[in-house]
Amino acid sequence: MGSKILNYIALTLTIIGAINWGLIGLIRFNLVSFLFGDLSWISRIIYILVGISGIYLLTFFGFINDSSES
Repeated sequence: MGSKILNYIALTLTIIGAINWGLIGLIRFNLVSFLFGDLSWISRIIYILVGISGIYLLTFFGFINDSSES
């Protein structure tokens, strides 16, 4: 059960990061900086957690490869 919760947290944080990058690319609007300040400690923690979540989700490529062989 703990792994499932971790997966959902990592996925949620990565989606937040993807939406933020999409907004930056489309309309040059940084949602995280808007909500929490430009490189405040809260913003930095969010950026770090999004990065760690992205690295964690890289392990899912192994699950995709394993499930396609069945």
